[in-house]
Amino acid sequence: MESKIPEGPLADKWSLYKAKAKLVNPANRKKLNIIVVGTGLAGASCAASLAEQGYNIKSFCFQDSPRRAHSVAAQGGVNAAKNYKNDGDSTFRMFYDTIKGGDFRSREANVYRLAECSAHLIDHAVAQGVPFAREYAGYLNNRSFGGVQVSRTFYARGQTGQQLLLGAYQALERQSALGKVDLYTRHEMLELVVIDGKAKGIIARNLETGVLERHAADAVVLASGGYGKVYYLSTLAMGCNSSAIWRAHKKGAFMAGVSWIQFHPTSLPQHGENQSKLTLMSESLRNDGRIWVPKKAEDARNANAIPEEERDYYLERRYPSFGNLAPRDISSRAAKERIDAGHGVGPMKNAIYLDFSDAIKAQGKDKIEAKYSNLFAMYEKITGINAYKEPMLISPSAHFTMGGLWVDYELMTTIPGLFALGEANFADHGANRLGANSLLQACVDGYFIAPYTIPNYLAGELNLPKTDISHPAFEEAEKAVRRQLDRFLHTNGTLSADYFHKKIGRLLYEKCGLSRSRKKLEEAIIEIRELKTSFEKDLRITGDNTLNSELEKAGRIADYIELAELMCYDALQREESCGAHFREEYQTADGEAVRNDNEFCYVSAWEWKGPNKEPELHKEPLTFESVELAVRSYK
Repeated sequence: MESKIPEGPLADKWSLYKAKAKLVNPANRKKLNIIVVGTGLAGASCAASLAEQGYNIKSFCFQDSPRRAHSVAAQGGVNAAKNYKNDGDSTFRMFYDTIKGGDFRSREANVYRLAECSAHLIDHAVAQGVPFAREYAGYLNNRSFGGVQVSRTFYARGQTGQQLLLGAYQALERQSALGKVDLYTRHEMLELVVIDGKAKGIIARNLETGVLERHAADAVVLASGGYGKVYYLSTLAMGCNSSAIWRAHKKGAFMAGVSWIQFHPTSLPQHGENQSKLTLMSESLRNDGRIWVPKKAEDARNANAIPEEERDYYLERRYPSFGNLAPRDISSRAAKERIDAGHGVGPMKNAIYLDFSDAIKAQGKDKIEAKYSNLFAMYEKITGINAYKEPMLISPSAHFTMGGLWVDYELMTTIPGLFALGEANFADHGANRLGANSLLQACVDGYFIAPYTIPNYLAGELNLPKTDISHPAFEEAEKAVRRQLDRFLHTNGTLSADYFHKKIGRLLYEKCGLSRSRKKLEEAIIEIRELKTSFEKDLRITGDNTLNSELEKAGRIADYIELAELMCYDALQREESCGAHFREEYQTADGEAVRNDNEFCYVSAWEWKGPNKEPELHKEPLTFESVELAVRSYK
């Protein structure tokens, strides 16, 4: 692994890279083809930006429209170091907050670039017409998010992801109308084609007809999102999956940091055994809402009937400096600790309170309504509870994956010509993501980084022979996909794909979730292998090889089962607690994480060695020149 971090001072690295990056003559760009898988913020922005430069783009998504990408579900905001509040923010402070929030497990150069490009994104989005919230005078407004003490989060009520995606979607559609982007909706990538060690195309399945298609290109970009749906109950849409990055992994792309899974602290709690997902409530609510549980265990009284002196505002008690804005990993673990100790509330005793009564008294209902009305309306529609009158019930749930495909500074994987953007890669966030940095990373990767780094690679491909879909590698890849689909259709067991998804999700939540231990992880690996054996002989898929959502699920669950095993390997070998990875053996007397920088200050990158073989670990050492490694404290 070569990270390709440029020489020079940290603040100059990206400028120096851009100054030296190879360019492609405009007349030659029309000769080069690029495949972009995924149409969320990272994929749509990348496809539109490269098409604007003159490259030929094929854009793939499994949804019926690029607008259905899961970026639409992000609510709270997008970070940028603009210092509009004049409260001490800067590029370096944002860089440090992100490095610290990730528990010092990410590259300095990548994170600084994220902070550096953040200011440009806001100007870009405003130019696109994204309706960010504004103050009375017309200035863009900001709010705070967990893990920081400044206001740097730009937002559009609780619909920031949707509004940013509309901007990227319009840019994508413009290029489609100009003939520079071919859109393939309702298509799922099922295999990566590698020729002479380079990514040269994909095999995609038309989900409406079942037909397998071959698509060749000079470079392939995966912007297919994260794999949090491996837990089944998560904040992600049912269609979210890991198949694109996992199929690339099995072709030689390393996976990194796969056990760093973020549990969002403000999800709606599970309310029954038959639901298929959990609903996210924006972290922005923690700006004004206060989190508490009854001091008395198993207290069955209505929240409003519990007097102030009998309430435990445990985040304010344990982390007075940051209080309710403690980072997500810390807030989620603290909630789980209170719930496990018997202080959980709600019908299933699996929730905590998020209370706005003090904010309403101080600011007035109108002010709270102006900031959060759509979130309050959504909450009431789902639960039947008016959060203006009584506290919300919230609970931690699986959300974002900091892990993904290993990429270098150019966002290229260990397979030349294969790039990974946004949540599909491991970069920027380390062991924990600060709120409102996911929209930022996706946009920055697609608008400002890939348009420089991908041409730098393509400049060396111009004079090489063109790849044709008649190449034997395409034939072999298509046959492999067809064999797997036929195997699913003819297993003739008795259990549905959903059955196995629920099993793997519950197993991971209990043994590789908010907390882990050697014993639980070793048990999990054994149980996952047993589940894989059962899946191979007990799966039953109804229907045929045409329009068949059950067949789609089967492929995704097969990938999830293999991914789950790698997650447990990754969590098992990292004998420390850092960020979202909390090993029960490594904690202080009062339950705080104990990091081990002497032995584990590296990125864990895993190589696929074949079916039923243990993966091989590769280590990318992390060096810190601009910050000092410190115990992460929010007290």
